[in-house]
Amino acid sequence: MARLVMKFGGTSVATVERIKNAARHVKREFDAGHEVAVVVSAMSGKTNELVGWCKEAAPLYDRAEYDVVVASGEQVTSGLMALVLQEMGMPARSWQGWQIPIFGSDAHGSSRIESVDGAGILAGFGRNREIAVCSGFQGVHSGSNRIVTLGRGGSDTSAVAIAAGLKADRCDIYTDVDGVYTTDPRVVPKARRMDRVSFEEMLEMASLGSKVLQVRSVEIAMVHRVPTYVRSSFDDPTQPNPGTLICDEDDIVEQQIVTGIAFSRDEAQITLRRVADKPGIAAAIFGPLADANINVDMIIQVVSDDQATTDITFTVPTADYERAKTLLESLHGQIHYQALQGATDVVKVSAIGVGMRSHAGVAARAFRALSEKGINIRAITTSEIKFSVLIDAAYTELAVRTLHSLYGLDAA
Repeated sequence: MARLVMKFGGTSVATVERIKNAARHVKREFDAGHEVAVVVSAMSGKTNELVGWCKEAAPLYDRAEYDVVVASGEQVTSGLMALVLQEMGMPARSWQGWQIPIFGSDAHGSSRIESVDGAGILAGFGRNREIAVCSGFQGVHSGSNRIVTLGRGGSDTSAVAIAAGLKADRCDIYTDVDGVYTTDPRVVPKARRMDRVSFEEMLEMASLGSKVLQVRSVEIAMVHRVPTYVRSSFDDPTQPNPGTLICDEDDIVEQQIVTGIAFSRDEAQITLRRVADKPGIAAAIFGPLADANINVDMIIQVVSDDQATTDITFTVPTADYERAKTLLESLHGQIHYQALQGATDVVKVSAIGVGMRSHAGVAARAFRALSEKGINIRAITTSEIKFSVLIDAAYTELAVRTLHSLYGLDAA
């Protein structure tokens, strides 16, 4: 007997009929003798509808009341799932975030989980193997006793945190894809599903554009060493595919140099021309951006021939582009740059793999291959297990296909 957490995303519970299909996956594990906690998202499209209502009610809405409204989507799904499981003859009850409880910070709309108290759920397991159906995406702030939500993709985070809190043997994330692929199959038809991916690789892939798992959920899984599967809820519940296991690097027998290629269209480039090359300038630029909660990613600094000025290029999320430009324009008197230039028609393409640690020249091969395809690289960043290049958006598919083939990731 094992203890499992099964999470179902919005597309997996989009209708009552799909909820019934998801319940059949739960029944398979319950009939196998396992203790099961289920975490559900809101039905597909419901969160957007609830957010729209908040904006219609008050364009400058109170964040705490916003959380009350949007958290209701998961509450509906958890109740419906519990009803379906009961109708199928299984003991089940719904749990809201504040009932478990999941304690979070008071940052309404983007709370971070601080702790999970699973005593009530464990007591239910002990009584009659009662299935706990938990509303994802939400928790409670212990100080104010108010509902908080975890931000988009927060149900993944809820599921892994509950698995850690319950000391579950594994966490299964059911979604509309049957695992983690070497890249987006819509861009590269030869992309293949991977049997196993390390926590570190998945963390990089999630942060660099892969939409399969939310970044914070991977962080929690890695810290607490929670084996996490990505599986499809649309598989036949009686004959499910194995999916992809996210696990420790040591649990992967054969490790490729490059595991996957990720890309993100959510990038904008800003360049400050002929900035004074002196101590404190970088702080004067990036300090105010950090204070405004604008995340800066790739940074390149090039000193001019006169050795007195420098050009600084960096990227920000597309949604923050105009805000970042306005902020930097207001700081012109302090920074004294000659010109501010920007572009939103750019894409970040990344190669990820723990095998890079022990192999030299991995990135150089990519630069050569891209140049042969006539693709100009605007910026480069590297870390121990990944490298990223910023290129013109028009070359996205060509670049992804080129790198996918270069590192032998095409399906046989």
